[in-house]
Amino acid sequence: MTLAAVAEPADIITGILVARLGAVETLTLLESRGTLPSEIDSAEGELWRRRLAARLSPGETERINARMVQRDLRMITPADEAWPAELNHLGTSAPLALWLKGDVFPLTVPIAERVTIAGARAATTYGDHIAGDLATDLASRGKVIVTGGAYGIDAAAIRATTARFHGRSIVVLAGGLDRPNPTGHDDLFTDVTAAGGLLVGELPPGAAPTKWRFLQRGRLLAALSSATIIVEAGPRSASLNVATIAHALGRPVAAIPGPLTSPASAGTHRLIQDGIATLVMDADDVTALTDPAVRYAAERTFAAAPRRTQRRAAGVAR
Repeated sequence: MTLAAVAEPADIITGILVARLGAVETLTLLESRGTLPSEIDSAEGELWRRRLAARLSPGETERINARMVQRDLRMITPADEAWPAELNHLGTSAPLALWLKGDVFPLTVPIAERVTIAGARAATTYGDHIAGDLATDLASRGKVIVTGGAYGIDAAAIRATTARFHGRSIVVLAGGLDRPNPTGHDDLFTDVTAAGGLLVGELPPGAAPTKWRFLQRGRLLAALSSATIIVEAGPRSASLNVATIAHALGRPVAAIPGPLTSPASAGTHRLIQDGIATLVMDADDVTALTDPAVRYAAERTFAAAPRRTQRRAAGVAR
């Protein structure tokens, strides 16, 4: 809990240390002047220690626990039975912990039953319609719909999932679950949990969403599902980052074609042209992509991908 509160999502040095030494010893190294393992560059290690140590605050764990009780939240770590093993494919950029609100069941179903739907915040009427129909059909087949809870495509998918079939969904948030973003979706998030869905975040209650945290949320959206479907996306849409990470993980990526004259479909068309995404038109196409035999044949560990691919997927310019 302490490490998750002071480290940013996808903090590689923290991930390396936790994987090798465990959380307790990593925190001890952070608070002390102990020597870091040899695979950590000394200069980078010292910057890591200074950056995270400055965020340590006495009594923070107690404050987090109090907020969790107040907001009916729970926290799980990789040692918990409910932890989705698919997140471990993110290697050293895997989350240290997850905070949950709602029914944990959607997180425990086989990965073949989870599908991520993402796309533009400034969605068109066409995109909203397609996202809603696709989510409705998938939910009627028992699929869990995973989204980031944003305006546009995400919202259309959530509304269709919860309203028509009372289907289950997972919404991954970029900040603490006690301050969900966007605030205009408070009622929508309430509908998610009321319908047996789940809100998920890798930051403790009280944490504010930031540009970096929104970007890194994409790796969780990609890793939690057997396939990622991009409904609409402009050329600079953050949903393209989700697609890139899913592709790096070896998970199927699909895109919905749109009008050639629509800027909102420029990103989906590019994914198809570049061979990252498969063109899909309906739930039958998506269901075929989530076949376990297809997924396991392609899946690989993100940590084993070339460093250039990891940086590109994380949206870090080099």
